[in-house]
Amino acid sequence: MTDETDTTIAAESPSEHPEHLSPEFVRTVLDLVEAGEIEAAREKVAPLHPADIADLVELTPGEQRRQLAAAIAGLIDGDVLSEMNDWVREELIEALDPHEVADIAAELDTDDAVAIIEDMEEEDQRAVLRALDPDDRAAIEEALSYPEESAGRLMQRELIAVPEHWTVGHVLDFLRGQEELPTDFWEIFVVDPAHKPVGTCALSWILRTPRGVSVGDVMKREQTLIPVEMDQEEVALKFQKYALISAAVTDDSGRLVGVITVDDIVHIISEEAGEDALLMSGAGDGDINEPIRDSYKARVRWLVANLFTALVASSIIALFGAAIEKMVALAVLMPIVASVGGNAGTQTMAIVVRALATNQLTQSNTVRTIRREILVALLNGATIAVLLGIGAALVFGNPALGGVIAAAMVVNILVAGLAGVLVPVTLERMKQDPAVASSVFVTMVTDSMGFLAFLGLAVAFGLTG
Repeated sequence: MTDETDTTIAAESPSEHPEHLSPEFVRTVLDLVEAGEIEAAREKVAPLHPADIADLVELTPGEQRRQLAAAIAGLIDGDVLSEMNDWVREELIEALDPHEVADIAAELDTDDAVAIIEDMEEEDQRAVLRALDPDDRAAIEEALSYPEESAGRLMQRELIAVPEHWTVGHVLDFLRGQEELPTDFWEIFVVDPAHKPVGTCALSWILRTPRGVSVGDVMKREQTLIPVEMDQEEVALKFQKYALISAAVTDDSGRLVGVITVDDIVHIISEEAGEDALLMSGAGDGDINEPIRDSYKARVRWLVANLFTALVASSIIALFGAAIEKMVALAVLMPIVASVGGNAGTQTMAIVVRALATNQLTQSNTVRTIRREILVALLNGATIAVLLGIGAALVFGNPALGGVIAAAMVVNILVAGLAGVLVPVTLERMKQDPAVASSVFVTMVTDSMGFLAFLGLAVAFGLTG
């Protein structure tokens, strides 16, 4: 009977129903807050999961967020803030007293507390840190000393580590007798006297092994260790490659200093994938909660850069101005050459940027990748060239024009394939993010070479006079 009741309650929980975060639900809560019916608003919001409360705050118009946050202040705890969009969280934290932020940070694991504090102004950071307990302050200050987006920032210090000479019984007694243990953990780390990790034990192994068996006989000695300064993107790749649930983080001396868990990696994978896509388009962070001024600054510089690269293509067209005046068909067909070439380059570039991000493309297989993309480009170019060449010849009644645009298309798609590989690879070798500027340069190359090939061949074969 109890199980059926629990199931019914769980099924009727508001957080299980998407309509509770519909515009109607958000409007109802905000209307209650505006009408001063704070208790009614809190009753509406209280059953929600922390992630749903975070969504509610994000869905609230900016000018009303502080009013909502004040009304449901007791419900916005560390779990809610850790689920919240970075921009919205910063806005709310600015409205809180340092002691309130410190109270929230003290409830969280170190990695989540660092995520809340790291983006604050330096003066506000110091105020929050002063309000923390000495142990919490030391842990967070240490985390902040590591580079941004590194394993040191991502890891949590709360973990279970036991010596190799313990028995399973010792471990079980330790776990049951300690009150201050991590809330959730899946593995127990085994360390030597110097606190260097020598193996791991899954909780399932501990629970199924007799008490008298030594931990050293149960543990798995092979493990993936994460250096404390490793970039978070590389950490995510290791988790993907080795199907990890958690991994030990070690300092320069090899000592165990923290642990990274898969729930953190899920966020990183999502963030990095979205970040690369947005960087390729020059859209900055691409967050709908980002202030207008920041969005403008992030996007306009790439539009200006694109303006100058577009001038290169325009200057090539200007060189053949007289030829275009004599044969209007050239002006009609030019956008097709540029458009198809640009799309071909973008396809290759997207594949290469992703391959670089996931370490599929390295120095050892770069040449092979270039050969592969040349072959793909030749096949694509030949296919499009035949279709476009026949079409142009029929529409304009000029077989020579069809042959010229077909040849130009093969050349442009081949160049697009090469540019799509070489531009991001070159940026990677120069220690630059290949997702940031690749699209601008690839577009410049495909447009310029497309126009040059098409108009140059048209003049060379005497189509204009």
